[in-house]
Amino acid sequence: MKEGKSAAKLNNSNNQQQHQHQNGHFSPSKFAKLLDPEASWDKDQLGDVLHWIRQVVALVCGMLWGTIPLVGGIWIGLFLLISSGIIYGYYAMILKIDEEDFGGHSVLLQEGLFASITLFLLSWILAYSLAHF
Repeated sequence: MKEGKSAAKLNNSNNQQQHQHQNGHFSPSKFAKLLDPEASWDKDQLGDVLHWIRQVVALVCGMLWGTIPLVGGIWIGLFLLISSGIIYGYYAMILKIDEEDFGGHSVLLQEGLFASITLFLLSWILAYSLAHF
């Protein structure tokens, strides 16, 4: 009797794992969509992707700028150029979307901008302070 209950629980957990895998956040189809120009995007999905790409760029640039002892406002401008260039290249050249469907270039280029500036400055200051003081 105990074996029957444990077998039923095992089958139930296997079904739940398969369902989670199908609806999971890390399925290969979701990552493949990031580089697929034929994929369909809604405004929220594209905004989330652009936001998180910008955050990763901010963290990498901030850590790099801080470990190499770079100081001055020119580096903030360079970060903005790099970040905006990557975002523009991603949606215009990789995804090949019509930016007018999503509100134009200004809306897409502003997605996640202010949060990324904050993260960039925070990581730059922390890395610089920890590495050089």
